[in-house]
Amino acid sequence: MTSPLKNKRFDLQGHRGARGLAPENTLPAFALAMELGVTTLELDTAVTGDGVVVVAHDRRLNPDITRDRNGNWVAVPTRTVHSLRLSELKEFDVGRINPASNYANRFPEQKGMDGVSMPTLSEVFKLVHLRNNTTIRFNIETKLSPSHPEETPEPVEFIGNLLDTIRAAQMLQRVTIQSFDWRALHIARQLEPEISVSYLTTQQSPGATIVPGQDSPWTDGIQHSLHGSVPRMIAAASRAFGTNPDGIIWSPHFSDIDGFLIDEAHALSITVLPWTLNGTEEFERAIHLGVDGLITDYPDRARSVLGRLGITLPESQAPAGGNHTSRPHE
Repeated sequence: MTSPLKNKRFDLQGHRGARGLAPENTLPAFALAMELGVTTLELDTAVTGDGVVVVAHDRRLNPDITRDRNGNWVAVPTRTVHSLRLSELKEFDVGRINPASNYANRFPEQKGMDGVSMPTLSEVFKLVHLRNNTTIRFNIETKLSPSHPEETPEPVEFIGNLLDTIRAAQMLQRVTIQSFDWRALHIARQLEPEISVSYLTTQQSPGATIVPGQDSPWTDGIQHSLHGSVPRMIAAASRAFGTNPDGIIWSPHFSDIDGFLIDEAHALSITVLPWTLNGTEEFERAIHLGVDGLITDYPDRARSVLGRLGITLPESQAPAGGNHTSRPHE
């Protein structure tokens, strides 16, 4: 089995910035992740009705974290991000979790804020630029679903807008595009053959995107029944779509990994980056299995374990000091 301590570079990714500590997918969360010290900012994207790439996990406004201009939590059914213009989206506040929601119980350490709008991807790039951070990477998920095509742009339009935004910021060399919908990854590689891509998967129910023995609409015609394992599916997908074999990542749910699959992925030159690990036992198990990095809501917790195991930590960045108008509510 691969020794994790021999990895040249362990990729510590802050999930939605640092979701366990600050409002997810917001500029304050990304700033905090940089201050704590991560290798990569993990984030999610959607496209507005006027074609702007914004940072949002859900295709529709999430009622657990979204308030309107009057401070009221939005009610279901909510509008899709794609049905709103950027100016309309900016009227919503996403700085707190609704305390009456089940979601709130999952993140008791998150400090709520007021006056926090959904950022554009360009604003995230600008934040990093203003902090003179020239090394941090971005793991950008496309929130597409083959089951709900009406809620988003077509994959070609989505990826085209995303790549245009990345190119404008001159960030192509620092970006990985990830998706559960593998169509997005193949389009991205066709348009930008050198860009890093990450194949997201989960075999956990509900919501599994790969079920052994069943065909999946998520994997762009590459089926488990034919290839027998997820690493072999990803290798086959890369070959089938003529993409550069470098920069291929498998990002599975952490419960779906074992030593055999990680070794198989490494033998196929695939990097393994599980999500979303938040506890000491989860960190230690994944590291000892030989993963190349991990995605976590709590970069501070992960750093403690990584340091104890002798893995080189990403540099932390001192707070910018006074750059945010919205402050944590103590």
